[in-house]
Amino acid sequence: MRNLFDAIEVFFETLTSIHWAPLGLAVLCHVGRIASRSRAWRNVIAGAYPETNVEWRQVFGGYCAGIGANAILPGRGGDLLRLYIVKHRVEGTTYPTLGATLIVDGIFDLVAASLLLGWALWEGILPGGNVLPSLPAIDWLWVFKNPWQSVVIAGFFLAIALIAFGLTYHRITAFWERVRQGFTILRTPRRYLREVALWDAADWALRLVAIFFFLHAFGLPATAYNAFAYQVAGSLSTALPLTPGGIGTEQALLVYVFSGVAASSKILAFSVGVKLVTITVNVTLGVAAVVIMLGSVRWRDRIEAERGLSG
Repeated sequence: MRNLFDAIEVFFETLTSIHWAPLGLAVLCHVGRIASRSRAWRNVIAGAYPETNVEWRQVFGGYCAGIGANAILPGRGGDLLRLYIVKHRVEGTTYPTLGATLIVDGIFDLVAASLLLGWALWEGILPGGNVLPSLPAIDWLWVFKNPWQSVVIAGFFLAIALIAFGLTYHRITAFWERVRQGFTILRTPRRYLREVALWDAADWALRLVAIFFFLHAFGLPATAYNAFAYQVAGSLSTALPLTPGGIGTEQALLVYVFSGVAASSKILAFSVGVKLVTITVNVTLGVAAVVIMLGSVRWRDRIEAERGLSG
């Protein structure tokens, strides 16, 4: 944590050496990728509700509100906010269906991030096996060492599950029908590729171009290799949302990934600078969207009130 604060201090000390034109282009690319991604999500929702007029501006507002909240809250709590806004802006939508559309919208991300991760491991960019020994182990052998106890425990939970299923059968059936509705666009692969995957690909292209401009703006070697390496670290920090905006996790990864490219202090200053810029943009867009669409920044009260009514 001390290194992180030192990096923030170095960042503010080097503000005068930042190339502002590339920084502006990076911000434009970042806003462009947000627009592209929200367009893809809008098309997934439209596929789930073919008889409903799903306006992109409503989905864009909800998406901006969500990324703004995610920028300052750990655990991706902003996803709840964007679901709440879209549900109340698009007539007839339900939370199970909208939640499923998030999964559909994340398919391209999963494939792209997996390919990037595979490339990073192949190139030896990530520590790989050096990290595995530090992960907590789970002794699944207990099941085989204690078979009778395992059967009793499994039988108990199975009985509870069967009773719960019998009591809530109709609700569960309706719930899964709504979830399946969110996957509607996948039943027409050509439409998915044209209306979703194409916009998601634009999102990834713009984020890589933005990284390229960020590298140039902060005086680091602006190469395709470094842009891909930075994105790998960013994807991993997003997958582990332990801190707001992934700050801290990403910086630790970048020190390893960019070792040999520049001094650690400069790498940290660059990473913190990029994170501060993107968080500022996301929060600004998010606050504006919340104020315009909800009329107040107290969005948590709205969500808790709805939970209380539904309960």
